[in-house]
Amino acid sequence: MTLRRDFIKIPLAAAVFGGLSLGALPSFGQQQLTLLNVSYDPTRELYAEFNQAFARHWKAKTGQDVGIKQSHGGSGKQARSVIDGLDADVVTLALAGDIDALHNNGNWIPKDWQKRLPHNSSPYSSTIVLVVRQGNPKGIKDWDDLARPGVGVITPNPKTSGGARWNYLAAWEFAKRKYGGDAQAREFIGKLYANVPVLDTGARGSSIGFAQRGQGDVFISWENEAYLLEKEFGAKVDVVYPSLSILAEPPVAVVDRNVDRKGTRVAAEEYLKYLYTEEGQDIAGRNFYRPAVSQKAQARYAKQFPKLKLFTIEQAFGGWAKADKDHFADGASFDQLYTRR
Repeated sequence: MTLRRDFIKIPLAAAVFGGLSLGALPSFGQQQLTLLNVSYDPTRELYAEFNQAFARHWKAKTGQDVGIKQSHGGSGKQARSVIDGLDADVVTLALAGDIDALHNNGNWIPKDWQKRLPHNSSPYSSTIVLVVRQGNPKGIKDWDDLARPGVGVITPNPKTSGGARWNYLAAWEFAKRKYGGDAQAREFIGKLYANVPVLDTGARGSSIGFAQRGQGDVFISWENEAYLLEKEFGAKVDVVYPSLSILAEPPVAVVDRNVDRKGTRVAAEEYLKYLYTEEGQDIAGRNFYRPAVSQKAQARYAKQFPKLKLFTIEQAFGGWAKADKDHFADGASFDQLYTRR
């Protein structure tokens, strides 16, 4: 399925380079409370809007001003930055495995962190789609077209990007089902990554490489990032929905060791809970994420999200721990299969 829409233009590229920003909040006094949200690449626009809504909510509830700083990059790289000392109050990363790393490397959060908020601590979901040049000159209709000779594929590095891991696993499961097993999927993935000219560290960098620098013929993309590309480059790109994709559930968590030391636990917990309110869910939908819990928001944005056959990480790969070990650990399948051209 190929979708085209007309959107109000938003300067996507302007958000790429400033990894740390104040999230478009007004300037408060020095005594204000400040939170740091360490997030993954494509959430800049989502949290710029959400932070303003939460600041209004917190002011009305407590009388206190709050500023929220944002840090963005490849999800795995962001998790490593927190482990190495980046002073995050909350993390809003691309996959549960990256947040698990905060427990496994320094006990920054408890092992059962995912049970602390509804929907396994994932307030919104997304999926993986394909973005092609306008008119789809290479005739790309599904995952198998990405392994054809002469098709340039843009996707970030699974070693540093959570979105890239979703991309890889979506393609693997498609090939496994279509061609008959893991051996066939392995062969397919090898051909696909032979068509990848460069691996950026994060999804936003790959997005800009495809849309602004003209790299490749097809960009494997977060669904929300694909819509952002249509916003800014609608005359140059089309979105193709594959026959099968993965249900991506980006989770969120308070970083316990940091908030307890800084005295920001109450505000940090309220910040994440606000993602589940009607306003938070509506903001997610407006930014092309699929609301996870609000039926009103789901109904409001239903036409925006075509029905798609989706599988989960648990169904296909036995969860993130097993998927990481089998595919993304040092020496695992990705290291064995990727050859830079």
